[in-house]
Amino acid sequence: MRTNIVIDDKLMADVMALGGFKTKREAVEEGLRMIKRRKAYDALLAARGTLHWDDSEEHWAKVRTERAAELAAEPGQVSTDAAPTAAELAVHESVAPYKLASQTADKLARKPRTTTPGAKRVTKGTAA
Repeated sequence: MRTNIVIDDKLMADVMALGGFKTKREAVEEGLRMIKRRKAYDALLAARGTLHWDDSEEHWAKVRTERAAELAAEPGQVSTDAAPTAAELAVHESVAPYKLASQTADKLARKPRTTTPGAKRVTKGTAA
């Protein structure tokens, strides 16, 4: 979005020098990003003390037992005496497969060097 604003020249020069920015636009955009990031941090700090996380084995055993009871109580479910396994209770998230860039894949497919880089090449009839 194109906008015209009046900015203190000394302040802009100081910010550009301190931040290593090449253009005024870079400096202003980074300042706006910083304000946005600060607001997100403030929201996280406001939630401090309101969240509880228990990563103990006892807690996870309790969660698994409660989840098994919920599954058994659902109508239409076949009841079994065995509690569900950890794999059955696990949360499955789709993850995009890791792909190498074609340029990187080409480098990996190349034959490794047999000589040290910078070493002189010796051909027939010449001395090293």
